[in-house]
Amino acid sequence: MKIYGNADASLVLVQMVDDHDLEGMESEAAEIRRLTDADFCLRAIKVKDWNRDLSPWPAPAVFGREDFGSGAADTLAEVLESCREQEKTYLIGGYSLAGLFALWAAHRTDVFRGVAAASPSVWFPGFTEYMREGSIHADAVYLSLGDREEKTRNPVMATVGDRIREIHGLLDARGIRTTLEWNEGNHFRDADLRTARAFAWVMKACRECVPGK
Repeated sequence: MKIYGNADASLVLVQMVDDHDLEGMESEAAEIRRLTDADFCLRAIKVKDWNRDLSPWPAPAVFGREDFGSGAADTLAEVLESCREQEKTYLIGGYSLAGLFALWAAHRTDVFRGVAAASPSVWFPGFTEYMREGSIHADAVYLSLGDREEKTRNPVMATVGDRIREIHGLLDARGIRTTLEWNEGNHFRDADLRTARAFAWVMKACRECVPGK
């Protein structure tokens, strides 16, 4: 785990990352500081196997040859072990499959007050049905997508636009404070800045959680 911001802050941002994400964490933390005046600790938790460790259930590969595993439950158990300080407020977020994991995690526990899901992989087979049948425990959920992400030739990933619109409508209908932001570009553009905006929005939406506010 790598820490950005104030390690002693009462507001803790939890993000699952890989090596590529780690390259942009300094700029992400700087952008969060620019967008908000809140004191925060950003915990970047590296996963060993992205497709396995963040997937809630098995699914066939949609790009390349690597299938998705079912390691999210074990990953969440490890994350929760580091989120036991009762005096702290926890928000969870991430980019791509980490954004999907954040949404799924908020269905499994009430530890996280908000979810910052930037370009989440909601094309994941069965996930919208999971959300439709379950209940999210977060007070606020940020969603975003690049405006070119649904214009892919991959038939599974091309469903991401319809899926995220459905999820946004579902959350709104259930009274969850939510927003859906469309970013310019494809999935691989400005992941650090997009994730920073996601966390900043959730931090503001959960402003009563922020110490001194």
